Amino acid sequence: MFKALIIDSHSLIPKIAPQGIKCIEFIDGDGGGHLKWLKHRIDAIDVEKLACKYTLIESDIAFDKIESVVYEMKFEASSDGGSVCKMKSEYHVKAGTELKEEDIKQGKDKAIGLCKVVEEYLLANPEAYA
Repeated sequence: MFKALIIDSHSLIPKIAPQGIKCIEFIDGDGGGHLKWLKHRIDAIDVEKLACKYTLIESDIAFDKIESVVYEMKFEASSDGGSVCKMKSEYHVKAGTELKEEDIKQGKDKAIGLCKVVEEYLLANPEAYA
């Protein structure tokens, strides 16, 4: 899951979710819905610890409330032989603004949805990242 969702995301995700993601291009670093484009900065990838940290820094919609969003993902082995993905999101809002819980939930639902698409692909194609 880590390799498919993080390391090879630029190749895999546009193939399995073309309705939402046309392409992923790395323009700096190592490395949806009603949005036409997003720009993330890869801050750190630790392949041994199966962890990644990245920051949403721009998008085609005006960031009227948000300066940036920092995401941290970590994959851990589960007792059933699979894995568990833990994700933390840290919202940096502009001075004098407040995010509504529904805005945060919408972003969380989209992230979970993308993980589910990758999981379904891997279950249907177990040899793809074996």
